[in-house]
This record gives sequence, structure tokens and C-alpha cells, in this order.
Amino acid sequence: MELTGTSWPDGSRAPEKTAESGSGGSTSPVAGPEGARAFPGPTGNRLTVLSGPSGVGKSTVVAELRRAHPEVWLSVSVTTRKPRPGETHGVEYFFADDEEFDRLAASGELLEWAEFAGNRYGTPRGPVLDKLAAGVPTLLEIDLQGARQVRATMPEALLVFLAPPSWEELEKRLRGRGTEPEDVIARRLAAGRIEMAAEQEFDLSLVNTSVQDVCHRLIALLADAPEASSPGRSPS
Repeated sequence: MELTGTSWPDGSRAPEKTAESGSGGSTSPVAGPEGARAFPGPTGNRLTVLSGPSGVGKSTVVAELRRAHPEVWLSVSVTTRKPRPGETHGVEYFFADDEEFDRLAASGELLEWAEFAGNRYGTPRGPVLDKLAAGVPTLLEIDLQGARQVRATMPEALLVFLAPPSWEELEKRLRGRGTEPEDVIARRLAAGRIEMAAEQEFDLSLVNTSVQDVCHRLIALLADAPEASSPGRSPS
């Protein structure tokens, strides 16, 4: 499937990612904190990156945040993985074959990319830079490999680690999905241990005990509120 730089969606049509099944805390609608303000216009050009182990609830948090604040722009990744039933090219992902992915990576069209379980995933560079230049609050939901690449190329980015309440809870969430064989779950858990060990590489951590509370904190971060981006681990 051919992809070109012009095939990435523009901001007015930026699609949403879907929520992870069975992951993370409460999923009640997020109306924002009491007395919450809308984003006050352009927020500068700081990129916010959300990362964490599989099953911690990243996609659930992002989906809830965007339901309340659709002005937040979320990048859609390109992947060599085959589409799953119900997935649409350009909505959940841009689907590409290995040859096209190689071309995108070699030409510098990907801001970051990583491999998991034999499939590659990457973030198109152009749309991200365009949104940042326009002052649009911009969020990436990527893994540890990708977060490290963003840190190397965009040191001004804010890296946020989403942590589970406990390792036992993370394993429970992964197995509770019921969508993957045991060997894939084992790989995700092994990767999760590596990701948890790298938590200190991030600017701050949020513990996902409540999807709504994590969303409130992320909204403040995206609005560039100084008090929201103080370093350290924060229970949510």
C-alpha cells in the first residue's frame, strides 16, 4: 500500500485512536476538573509524550481525554501489522508493507519507530511538526523505544510515564483482555518489566488508579500549566 507525505491527514480531519479493551481504572466520562477552562489558544510548541507498559491503560486515558477535549491532536501511527477486523486505514493506523515502512524510515518521514512481535510502528513526522508550529496541543502515545527517540531528537518534549498501581494489577489487566495468546502476553509482560525499570528516564509519572484523574492531569500538562509538570511520581 503506497503512502506519501501528502497521505497523512491534516489537522481538521485528524482521526482518533480507539481505547484498549479492558485496560485501566474507571472509564466514566471526563468532563474536566470542576471549573475547568478550555485551552486558551496556542500553547507553544512543546510536545507531550505518554508512554508506559502494555495494559496500563494508555489508550483508554487518551480516548477519554479526547472525548472531553477534541482540540487535543493525537498522532496516528503507521504500522506493518495487518489490519484487524473493524480497523480502517488512516483511522486506527496507517497500514504499510515492509518496503514502504523502510522507505519512510530511510527518508526521515518518521519521528520515531519501534518494533514489537515482528511488527513495526512509527510516528509520521510531518503532521506532528505542523501541529506544534500551529500551537495545537499535541500528544503522542508511544512505547519506551519511541519515547527515547523523541527525547534524543526533541529534548524539549515532555515525557510522561503512565504506571500501574502494582505489577499484579498490570498482569491482571493484560490477561483480562482475553484477546491474545499466552506467548504474546508473556512477551508483553517481559517488555513491561523493562519499561517499568526505565520509569526514571521520564519527566514525571502518573499512577493510573483513576482514568478520570489521569486525564485531568494530562489536560493541565497539555495546557502548559507549570504546576502540572513538576517532576516526580504522582498518584492519580
